[in-house]
Amino acid sequence: MTKGKETAGVVGLGYVGLPAAAAFAEKYHVTAFDIDESRIERLKAGVDDTGSVPPEELKKASITFTADPARLKDCQYIIVVVPTPINEYKEPDVTYLANASKIVGENMAPGTSVIYESTVYPGATEERCIPLLEQYSGMKAEQDFYVGYSPERINPGDKEHTFKTITKVAAAQSEASLHRIAAFYQSVMEADVHKVSSIKTAEASKVVENTQRDINIAFMNELSVLFQSMGINTRDVLEAAQTKWNFIPVTPGLVGGHCIGVDPYYLIYRAKREGKEAPLLSTSRKINEDMTDYIVTAVMQKIISHNLAPSSLNITILGASFKENIGDTRNSKALEVAEKIQHLGLSLQIHDPHVPSAEPFPVSDMKDLTQADILLILVPHAEYQTLDDAALARIVKRKTGIIFDIKGVLDKKSITDFPYIYQL
Repeated sequence: MTKGKETAGVVGLGYVGLPAAAAFAEKYHVTAFDIDESRIERLKAGVDDTGSVPPEELKKASITFTADPARLKDCQYIIVVVPTPINEYKEPDVTYLANASKIVGENMAPGTSVIYESTVYPGATEERCIPLLEQYSGMKAEQDFYVGYSPERINPGDKEHTFKTITKVAAAQSEASLHRIAAFYQSVMEADVHKVSSIKTAEASKVVENTQRDINIAFMNELSVLFQSMGINTRDVLEAAQTKWNFIPVTPGLVGGHCIGVDPYYLIYRAKREGKEAPLLSTSRKINEDMTDYIVTAVMQKIISHNLAPSSLNITILGASFKENIGDTRNSKALEVAEKIQHLGLSLQIHDPHVPSAEPFPVSDMKDLTQADILLILVPHAEYQTLDDAALARIVKRKTGIIFDIKGVLDKKSITDFPYIYQL
């Protein structure tokens, strides 16, 4: 431990935990724990597979990477930020959270402040986590140790909105605990720390952030499907609507990843426990989940209307990650589209500058792509924003090639050699 510094522990070193560890390392000694020993060894060597922390920053940070949970006993603060996925029934899977709580409970010292950042349904921290901490530590919350909640707000791939510059929401079981936890975050933050009245309130704020986006995107997806059938360009409609000052700009597209495509299910689950329905949330989820089928069906319709022979078609997909400018393929809807196309027996190839491999699909370099009959631009990576006639001609057949530009990355007004461009 570095003399004169308190020690902060971080449990879970993924896209969220590692940037948090790096931020706190500027003021604290950090013990960064993960059960994945191979990841720990790579991080010790300065290699971050997620690309969320620059190598030079990682190497100079005051961080002890470890797979030994006993090292958490030296920590005055422990941040828990582990995955909270959904199971096959679209219900919360808190296995990682429960295991992390057990590990922390077995290894924390008296007086420790434990702060959860993992996204959960309102009530989960107090119902599921605190009892486990008490059980495995033999101590009592708010008597021997303290618990808070501060929802993670990391936006992978975003260089402007970072851990230190995004307002942090904080909550705790008591006013004294909240003061200590808020001060802990504020000591490394450039943005403010927003204190809320209860842990449930903080938990709810996080799921509402992402659920709101899910609903808004579903609205745009529903409109785009309607407008396509009416021969109306959705992008033109949105451009016109945005001329009104209070219009909220949202575009249609695929909704994957581990936040927007997951968090609404946590709120739906909690609503059912209350004996309530959440029809808007459920319908929005279905609309967004169904967009992969809509895209594949649209591809098949164009194959038929253009009298193309499926057996000799070359289809190229640009983008394999779940969102732009990162290499994270968790719950990637682009790969779901690829799976459905492959299941139909069609030949396809995939390019993504941020994804080296996307099993079971090989990822090709741009120069190695066979010229395609159909091109699907599914992820709006920055590298695709500058595609023009010349660049497109290298990857899709000029004049006859069919292009599905799902997120509207192409400037249709400046592209003259490709008459068949379809956008959501």
